[in-house]
Amino acid sequence: MKDFSGKIAVVTGGGSGIGRELVRQLVAEGCHVAMVDVSAAGMAETERLCGEDGTPQGTRILSVVTDVSQEDQLKAARERIAQQFGVDHINLLINNAGIGAGGSMFLSSREEWERTFSITFGGVYLGTRVFLPAVVASDEGWIVNVSSVNGFWATSGGGNPNSAYCTAKFAVKGFTESLVCDLRVNAPHVGCSLVMPGVIGTDILANSYRISQGRDDNDEPSVAELSVMRARVAKRGMDEAAMSDAEVIAFERKMSDGYRTTAPTTAAEAATIILDGVRAGRWRVLVGEDAHELDSLVRADPEHAYDPDFYVLFKQPELVGQRAK
Repeated sequence: MKDFSGKIAVVTGGGSGIGRELVRQLVAEGCHVAMVDVSAAGMAETERLCGEDGTPQGTRILSVVTDVSQEDQLKAARERIAQQFGVDHINLLINNAGIGAGGSMFLSSREEWERTFSITFGGVYLGTRVFLPAVVASDEGWIVNVSSVNGFWATSGGGNPNSAYCTAKFAVKGFTESLVCDLRVNAPHVGCSLVMPGVIGTDILANSYRISQGRDDNDEPSVAELSVMRARVAKRGMDEAAMSDAEVIAFERKMSDGYRTTAPTTAAEAATIILDGVRAGRWRVLVGEDAHELDSLVRADPEHAYDPDFYVLFKQPELVGQRAK
């Protein structure tokens, strides 16, 4: 798929982060886009930015509030998209939605862990299952599934477990690699890409726990959520007991803003890399120099990928080769 102009795309998680930037870039090229996201406010902001960018005449944008972990909601979204666009096909499906809660089998509740998995992997599986007939019905189709470097390295590094998210992203990787083979046999005119970003400048920290708890955009954090926030503050060596709830929330927002603004790759850069990968027909797309470096390190020495010094070597590549024997 060399050209997106005039094509029809469905992008999950289009209300923020990489999904938002994918929508903006596709629309700028004259692609009709349907966004699927739990946040109506987020999608409205994406639509506003597309208008600010300058939407090509005749290019349509549709926003459909949907929880991608719920098959009935995805089916309803599919029907609305077909009705609004007046077609029975789509050309490009980008399963991008995901959250990063449920970090530990010891410290995270079963509900939080399974909610994270059901969105981050279930949304990819169900998104593919629900929209596959529409992609196959196109003359030219492509499916993009967004995994992560945590789909081949199951930790956030520095001794930080990231259980549900990593498990889900490994599942996305395996599912997509099997889909490559499945499509070649059963729908050879449809391709797919497995996308594995490194650290990208998005609001995933701010959004993940809110979504995992089912909290809307404008709702205040629950007592349980504030308790988790306070635990994170205390882990950083701060006196959380001396902080008000408002101060804890402000600190969390500051940390999220810092993650977004200091990441080595912006969401817009990530979107460009992903779409370039589709144009090039690549099934495996690493996003960011850190993703390429980590992929090389894990492949070179998988037995030691979870040793304490592995993360240090990743953060300080000049020390590679100096691993303690």
